[in-house]
Amino acid sequence: MKPSWIVKLPPVWRARVMRMGFNLHPAFRSTGGRVVHVAPDLCHMRVRLPLSWKTKNIVGSLYGGSLFAITDGAHPAMLMAALGEDYIIWDKAANIRYRKPGYSTLYADFRVTPAELAAIREALAEQHEVDWTFEIDIKDDEGVVHTVVERTVYIADKHYYRQKSGGGDKQ
Repeated sequence: MKPSWIVKLPPVWRARVMRMGFNLHPAFRSTGGRVVHVAPDLCHMRVRLPLSWKTKNIVGSLYGGSLFAITDGAHPAMLMAALGEDYIIWDKAANIRYRKPGYSTLYADFRVTPAELAAIREALAEQHEVDWTFEIDIKDDEGVVHTVVERTVYIADKHYYRQKSGGGDKQ
């Protein structure tokens, strides 16, 4: 399922389909995280990572791999929905900084603002490809940051990318 397909649905269904798609996907499901909210405009997602036997490490705090994995795919999916099918969008790089062990349920909020979308479109109009970095704070119920993840997303005009990679203008 392509996220750009989702924008053709009524707004209420867009959010439900995106949330269900993440939560039912085996790779995301195995992280232990669950998408608990997707905004109707698909520009905000919230993921919950509970402390459980599935997500606990040897010292009893949240496993670092689960903290990192719950941040995978959210921004590319939101960008695909916002920018449409004329762009190639991939996760390119990531960095994680653990600030404090998580001994309770933690939350990650993902946002793509209208200003960011405008800046991305402007950069793509000039350069045809861009690396865009998002910072995600993983917090507890009280707003204390336990982990910070930086995700770099590669975004390129599809026609430019195909020409650059030698694929021509095939669909």
